[in-house]
Amino acid sequence: MEYKGKSSIMGINIAVIGGSVCSKKFYKIARDTGRLIAQQGWTLVCGGGFGVMEAACKGAKEKGGFTVGILPGYDCREANDFLDVNIPTGLGCARNVLVVRSSEAIIAIDGQYGTLSEIAFAFNEGKPIVGIDSWQIKGLIMVDSAEEAVKKTKYFLERKK
Repeated sequence: MEYKGKSSIMGINIAVIGGSVCSKKFYKIARDTGRLIAQQGWTLVCGGGFGVMEAACKGAKEKGGFTVGILPGYDCREANDFLDVNIPTGLGCARNVLVVRSSEAIIAIDGQYGTLSEIAFAFNEGKPIVGIDSWQIKGLIMVDSAEEAVKKTKYFLERKK
């Protein structure tokens, strides 16, 4: 299935996925990724939690970007402090489908099984997905830095036009 997405009213949505707990190394990579996403004028979509999600949102906000968090629970207090919009779903990990479906492309940073499920949903939807030290899966484009991840994402988006 080839994904032929359309931009939302917020512009181009890019999901950053990864663990709710992460090392300083991955926090920095996620923050840099968020900054670069904002510099492209893209909206950052994530699961709204902490770790990689928080770092990416923090980076985006530092560059004036717009952030959306699709939360697993009902409580907005579960959200990180760097979201412009938080959407409490009460869906638990099923919210991972919404994160993927609301995005034009996905950048995976590190991550555990929740990240793996989002990667699987992205493949199922035919969406481009770039990984930084994430799951080693055939078809997942692996890169070494935030800069490379955003560059590859931009390349995929331009090819869809």
